[in-house]
Formats: sequence, C-alpha cells, structure tokens
Amino acid sequence: MTLRNTPERYGSISIGLHWLMLVILIAVYACINLTDLYPKGSEPREALKTWHFMLGLTVLLLVALRLVNRLAGGSPVVSPPLPLWQRRLASAIHFALYALMLAMPILGWLSLSAAGKPVPFFGVQLPALLAENKDLAEQLKEVHETIGTVGYFLIGAHALAALFHHYVTRDNTLLRMLPGKA
Repeated sequence: MTLRNTPERYGSISIGLHWLMLVILIAVYACINLTDLYPKGSEPREALKTWHFMLGLTVLLLVALRLVNRLAGGSPVVSPPLPLWQRRLASAIHFALYALMLAMPILGWLSLSAAGKPVPFFGVQLPALLAENKDLAEQLKEVHETIGTVGYFLIGAHALAALFHHYVTRDNTLLRMLPGKA
C-alpha cells in the first residue's frame, strides 16, 4: 500500500487518518455519555469530561490534517461508477461530517471559554476564545449538544452507506478505505 492516494484506492495516510478519527470520535462520545454514570462533581465524572474536551480538540487537529490530505490527494474512483444522485448525496454527507468535525470542537472550546472554565489539552491550558458570559455559554452548550446528536445520525448514515455499497451494490466504495491489500 502506498502512502498517497492512487486512482484505485486511498493511501495509508488517508486510511490511517480515517480510522484513527473514528476511534477518537467513539472515545469522545463515550466519555461524555459515561459521565451520566457518576454523580456531579465526582472525580470520575470530571476526568471523563476532561478527556472529552481533550479528545474533542484532538479531532480539530486531525480534521485539519485530513482536509489538507484530502485536498492534496484527491479521491479514488468508485467502480462501477455511482449514479449522479448517489455522488451528490455522498458529497453532502462528507461535507456535513467535515463540518461536524470542525464545528464541534470549536463550539466546545467557545462554550468552556464563555463558562469561564479551563480548556485543558494534554497538560496545556488553552486560552479562552471568549470573555466569560454564562448565558452565552449555556446557548453554545445547547448548540454543541444538538449538533452532537445530529453527529450520531451522520456517522451512522456514513457507515450504513459503506455497508450498502459493499454488500448490496457490490462496488469498491468500502474496499478503497480498508487497510491492507485491495
């Protein structure tokens, strides 16, 4: 497998970033959902929230790398070619996923900033992006949570589409992104 994308399949950089992003997104969602198992203010709950913040900001770094890689590398062709409506739908879902991966960490950072809370990132405290404003913090948090819920559906739709292409239409959509040999 090559590092760079080819006309037939994604390269190891694209594949690695894709699957690493999935693992981190699972961890981000798991951390915030597992907080409900612990009482407010408890050490495990606060640790899970901190990991949620740090992993969320990691998503922001990784999506920047993915965008640069995607723009520089292009996409392999789907064989057999997809109908126009499927290409357009795939583009819309990919756009929405990238928007999600960019907006969510930024909204989280803005929300913490407006709440006057620290923004931890693996031993470093990031600067506040906004002055403290509790009302704004609450609004940003609600938007963040709503978009997070939409994220479940976008990620699920993306995964189901890949499985549909693999098992129903039997094209190479999924195979282009799997590690190993084609």
